[in-house]
Amino acid sequence: MSMSRGEDLALAHRLADAADAITLTRYQALDLTITTKPDNTPVTDADKSAESAIRALLHAHRPDDGIVGEEFGNEGLDKNRYWVIDPIDGTKNFLRGVPTWATLIGLVEKKSDGTESVVVGVVSAPALFRRWYACEGGGAFVVLNSELPKRISVSEVARLEDASISHSDFIGWGNRLGAFNELLKQAWRTRAHGDFWSHMLVAEGAVDIAAEPSLALWDMAALDIIVREAGGRFTNLDGANGPHGGNGLSTNSALHDTVVQALKVKR
Repeated sequence: MSMSRGEDLALAHRLADAADAITLTRYQALDLTITTKPDNTPVTDADKSAESAIRALLHAHRPDDGIVGEEFGNEGLDKNRYWVIDPIDGTKNFLRGVPTWATLIGLVEKKSDGTESVVVGVVSAPALFRRWYACEGGGAFVVLNSELPKRISVSEVARLEDASISHSDFIGWGNRLGAFNELLKQAWRTRAHGDFWSHMLVAEGAVDIAAEPSLALWDMAALDIIVREAGGRFTNLDGANGPHGGNGLSTNSALHDTVVQALKVKR
């Protein structure tokens, strides 16, 4: 079944609406159930319920598409299209009552040349009263407080000494930690907004660089298309395009090559 970008984006919004209805209800709930996954990261009943709701809608409306989800694994990855779901990005924030968390939904298509590209992305952060979205060739937008969508674009900052950098923490940088610290010293301003929030601030032009050393596909797919449609670049720390590299770097494009060079591991 052939679907238009508009239909896919409309469905992505519907998926996000379903997730928001669950996550907002469970946010700061006194009976929130929290368990620890094998990788020592927390998961709540809200994570699982939100992903289950999204999967049910996809099975009903896109039965021919595959699904990649953080909580319940992969299905149908041999398909030409698959949806990538992070039901709650920022689970630690969610369970501590910090409002910086979001549901991330991306649609990946396999191209005729064998490459893959994210073509639809939605980042819904209901506790922040924000939702960002984009589809291929359609630009990037933010909805604030349920108002009309506002088109967003990256900044035009061209010098590192004038740039604002957002990151998560200092864990996971390994042998890049020294280079990362030097990068931060050269910048005009640094803040640890963390997770999806850093990259969406790049897309909005409020921040110029966002970097994280350890990310999964579901952490990045939705961010990738939104940053790119806002005029930015999204790669891994080595500069390879797309959300498959195990880490993520968003910039306003003008600064991208400079940052990649600065973060290169000296051999």
